Amino acid sequence: MLSLICLVNLNVNAVEPQVKLTGNLIQGGLVYAITDKELVKAKLGSVDLPLYNDKRLVVFGFGRDAEPVDILSLEFADGTLFNQNLSIESREYDIDKVNGVASKYVSPPKEVLSRISQEAGLVKAARAKMTYRLDFIEDVIQPAKGRISGVYGSQRVFNGVPKRPHFGLDIAAPTGSPVVAPWSGTVVLAEPDLYYSGGTLIIDHGMGITSTYIHLSKIDVAVGTVVEQGEKIAEIGATGRVTGAHLDWRLNWFTRRLDPQLLLK
Repeated sequence: MLSLICLVNLNVNAVEPQVKLTGNLIQGGLVYAITDKELVKAKLGSVDLPLYNDKRLVVFGFGRDAEPVDILSLEFADGTLFNQNLSIESREYDIDKVNGVASKYVSPPKEVLSRISQEAGLVKAARAKMTYRLDFIEDVIQPAKGRISGVYGSQRVFNGVPKRPHFGLDIAAPTGSPVVAPWSGTVVLAEPDLYYSGGTLIIDHGMGITSTYIHLSKIDVAVGTVVEQGEKIAEIGATGRVTGAHLDWRLNWFTRRLDPQLLLK
């Protein structure tokens, strides 16, 4: 699933706990840590990390422009403390020029600004959910077949106007092509027509990890549905701000936008 596996022994008295990190220490990377002793607190830099039910697992991720060093701090129930500097690999991102975008998506008219804000709130609330699923530990499968037409991190320029970077993996395929769940999970948002993203689906995989699927022509599942890995969940479309039919597949750790393509390597 993920490329980095390392074992860290803590230099303390008594029996030394062990911390196993699995993931990608790179901008856009997802990492989880499993310990052999009970935790009472975990932080990544200044950010508190939720503890799994057994108090032996934490999850975190690094955004597109993450700093080159972050600090993982763990406190164990026996009073042991652990601090580890994490070196985060930097990346270079392409400039992605997209022409032919409808002008209403480049410079939205005032009458839709309230709608855009409300829809952003729906998406934010869906990604803020915290559950104790562990679907993300399993190997991931690509949710659709097709040509990779856009990648994570690229600076987007629509009709010559610089916009926010792209935060997903675009898979181009005809409208109606199936989209399947890359992991099992619970549907937390299913909206057929958001302004920018069109048909939009978000699935919770636990510990703040969610996956998002946008520009869909059809959604086959409803909020609250538990889906299994490989199950058909939607169909590719050309809804929202697009120039052609494709799936935009995204990955988040709470508000941090991660790169789903890293999971496929």
